[in-house]
This record gives sequence, C-alpha cells and structure tokens, in this order.
Amino acid sequence: MFHVNRLLCALASALLVSAPVLAQSPAKARPNNAAKAAPVFTYDQSEAAMAFATDLAVRRNLDPAWVRQQIGQAQRMPNIIRLMQPAPTGTPKNWAAYRARFIEPIRLRAGQRFWEDNRETLARAELEYGVPASLIVGVIGVETLYGQHTGNHRVIDALSTLAFDFPASHPRASARTEFFKSELEQFLSLSERTGTDPLSPRGSYAGAMGWPQFMPSSWVKYAIDFDGDGKVDLFDSQADVIGSVANYFKAFGWQTGMPTHYPVSFDTTKLQLDTLLAPDILPSFSVESFTAKGAVLDGPALQHPGKLALVLLENAGAAPTYVAGTENFYVVTRYNWSSYYALAVIELGEAVRSLMPAR
Repeated sequence: MFHVNRLLCALASALLVSAPVLAQSPAKARPNNAAKAAPVFTYDQSEAAMAFATDLAVRRNLDPAWVRQQIGQAQRMPNIIRLMQPAPTGTPKNWAAYRARFIEPIRLRAGQRFWEDNRETLARAELEYGVPASLIVGVIGVETLYGQHTGNHRVIDALSTLAFDFPASHPRASARTEFFKSELEQFLSLSERTGTDPLSPRGSYAGAMGWPQFMPSSWVKYAIDFDGDGKVDLFDSQADVIGSVANYFKAFGWQTGMPTHYPVSFDTTKLQLDTLLAPDILPSFSVESFTAKGAVLDGPALQHPGKLALVLLENAGAAPTYVAGTENFYVVTRYNWSSYYALAVIELGEAVRSLMPAR
C-alpha cells in the first residue's frame, strides 16, 4: 500500500543473455557475462547489524546466536530502499484520483462477499468494541483487497533493509531508522515467543503483515484471538483480523456513535481559512469557534459535542475537497497518518454497506 521490480529485472536479464545467441550462429556465440545478477548482500556482513543483534538479544533475553543468525540471513533489498525515497517536491495530491483507486467495482464486490461471509463476526466486533462493521470492512479492503494483496517481501528482509539502510536523503531518516529497528526487534521477539520461523512471513515493503497489514508492534499490542482457537493469526483467520482491527480503533479512542466527519461549506465574509487549517487534522475547534471562523455547518453537525478539524483534500489543481473531521476521523488516521487514507476507508466501508441486503 509494488512487487514487480524483481520479476522485471529477471526478465531483463534473461533477454540480455538470449539475444546474442539468437543473432549469431552457434559456432560464433560467445558467453555474455554482462547479465550476471548482482551479488546478494546479507546482513551478516554488516558490523552495525550484528552489533544490533547482540544488543537486542541481551535486552530481550534471547539467544544471541539465534538472533545473529536470523538477522544475518536477511537480505538487503535495493527496491525497498528506492520505494522509501521521498516523493519529488511539488508532486500534486489528488483526492479524486486516490478515491477512485479504492471505491471501484472489484473492491466493492469483494467487500460485499467479505461482509456476507463474516456477518456474525462483524456484528460481534461492533457490539463488543463499538466500532462500525463498515469501518472494519473499509480498512481491510483498502489495505489488502480482503486478503488478496498482503505483500510478497520477506518481512525480515524488509525490516532489516529499512533498519540498517534507510535512505539518508529522506528528511526523517534518523527517526525512521530507529522506528524500523524497533519493529525488527518486535518481530524477532514475537517470532521467538510464538515459535514462528522469522524467515517465513511475507508482507509489504515496509514490513506490515497479514490482512490488516499490522506492523510487528501493532501485532503485539492490538492483535487478538477473536475466533477462540488459542492463537492470533492475521494471515488465515478472518475472525482474528476483524477483532484485531476493531480492538486497534478502540485502543486509539474510538467513540461509539460519533460520526467521523460532517459536510462543511464557508461564509467567505468571515472566513479565516489559514486559522482553521493550522491544526491540520487534529480536532481543535468547538462548533462555536469553528463557525465563528467562517465554517458553515448544518443539521446534526451543529450539535456535535466534541472538537472539530477542517480537513483539506487537494484535487491536483481543481477545487479542493473539505470536510469537518471529528475526533473519530482523527482516530482513523492513527491507522495510517493520512486524511486521504482515512476518508477512502470510511467511504469504501459505507459504499459496501449500501450494497448489503437488509436482514
């Protein structure tokens, strides 16, 4: 939320090897060494990685030889490093285009099937955690198209690459490096505790796993056994996936019954747009303060009991989209810190709900 780079490289290498042979007679063909694959770099060759492994083992009371062996077998993935490079400055955001990637027929049909197959489990999660079934369905649909795209990178390769070779050109390189070191630590601790081979799980290029794309720390903190089989499985138990997403939102402060956002327009005669946008997506204004600065609300929004934020979604040069985000909208952004992501999740879930027959 990507995985064709290695396949394309392999195809290109094959073409480089075969083309000269086809162009010459067998007698004149000469070996072509230019297409040899670049040697794989493993992190047993990195002093920094091995020092981290030793320190991790001491802090987590793990077998140092085991930790060094696991990290030592991790491979540096150049394509992941490229994917983490910052976007070019001035790249326009486009909410309409972003939305169209997710609110589309294939995802809607898959969401409808998922809801039908898990109707009772979704209802139980909504009852126990107060999180709407539509929001749970929206998250899983945006993240992995209901389990169809959970990622092809070995998690240990992704996390090790980003822990020890995060691109220095990134404006937050230092903080991100520490984040991925922490996630690698959580992943290895979780693997040892559950008896899982750390070389087996596959996920996104950032190390997120399973249908809900939980990072290892989120798996440790928020993943739950919702099917009652005595283990947590976000790869193959749809009940555990549903319960874990609901638990995640509840843990971040989801308020049952509160809308995520309201429509908003503006009174241009008193609009203080810069002031309204200054807190970004953090709800900071009471209804009275919000409207006094030129935001226009109506209906239930005028009775909203909490704080509001003016959420801006750009449309690549066209008129931007605005919504009045509530504290629950902010909670959705804790899953992925993007207002575009949050609104796509919300609208996908609502669109799938509209397709469900009443019972």
